Amino acid sequence: MTAIPNKALSPTLKLAMDLIRRPSVTPDDAGCQPLMMSRLAPLGFAEENLRFGTTDNLWARKGSEEPVLAFAGHTDVVPTGPEKNWAIPPFEAIIKDGMLHGRGAADMKGSLAAFVTACERFVGKHPNHRGSIALLITSDEEGPAGDGTVKVIETLEARNEKIDWCLIGEPSSTVNVGDTIKNGRRGSLHGYLTVHGVQGHVAYPHLAENPIHKVAPALHDLAQEFWDNGNDYFPPTTFQITKVEAGTGSNMIPGECLVHFNFRYCTESTAESLEERVVAVLGRHSLNYDLQWHLSGRPFLTDKGALVSASTAAIARVCGRETELSTSGGTSDGRFIAPTGAQVVELGPINATIHKVNECVSADDLDTLSQIYEEILVELLA
Repeated sequence: MTAIPNKALSPTLKLAMDLIRRPSVTPDDAGCQPLMMSRLAPLGFAEENLRFGTTDNLWARKGSEEPVLAFAGHTDVVPTGPEKNWAIPPFEAIIKDGMLHGRGAADMKGSLAAFVTACERFVGKHPNHRGSIALLITSDEEGPAGDGTVKVIETLEARNEKIDWCLIGEPSSTVNVGDTIKNGRRGSLHGYLTVHGVQGHVAYPHLAENPIHKVAPALHDLAQEFWDNGNDYFPPTTFQITKVEAGTGSNMIPGECLVHFNFRYCTESTAESLEERVVAVLGRHSLNYDLQWHLSGRPFLTDKGALVSASTAAIARVCGRETELSTSGGTSDGRFIAPTGAQVVELGPINATIHKVNECVSADDLDTLSQIYEEILVELLA
């Protein structure tokens, strides 16, 4: 193991390691937000703690003028799974062969540390910058997300406090830090289908009605359905069955079949149109069913504008490379922020190990990321 003397660690790495050592599994913040605020307060950031349910949220803002550039992120991490499977304990935050190991290193405590150190350097050089800098930090992004960013945005909207530009530190990069910016995300629509049959003995099928047999042709049709072509910004809408459950596995015909499915959809479709089309397909098969819907988030897109331009310019200056704009991947808290009219991008470290055993991130990449964030501040607020 390559040991790096503590005095040789950069401020970004030191802070990232301090954050990782706090086991903040959703929705426990584990003291991460107070640690960040201890660095932000001396810079002139005003602290507002917004706790909803068991979720801790931080809204920290320096300045009262517009425009507002907000860094958004989450202190919570997904569970580690069996710690015996980790080569390095997940909350020890050890650097080995140039990689910082630990749960949250890439998703997304490394980005949080880079936010803070970028602000420290920028404010030190530009104490009278224009506009305002803010941080919106939650401890419930990896979980249900019901009491996190969405509630903070509702609070800000209620008092007409607007974010102009929002940079989310999600791990967006693929091969090299800064090679990909997420400037949008697909929508996510969940369906929970219960098909009713008549329970009975397998030896007397004429006295029963098997809901698995009834729903199977409908599921085939849904899986084969063409939803849309996508567009220049989004891939085509996709439909995936995520769960099928029925019966006991014995000699009994089940009385119900449960099916869960999900759409990841682009701006060529709407949640409402997809719901209508599913109902139409089910209707062709004469099913007796109940269907519940849950909309996790609508698609959003930030086309070329000030934030995208500042981000690509910063990456070019710091890394000497062009960046790709992408809307791939899952959802993020950007789905709660974009509807307010804010320009939203996601820019963070390489995402190869997120949510995995032995999650890690390049130590050098975190310093590079902090420099990119600082350059974005310069572009927009200096």
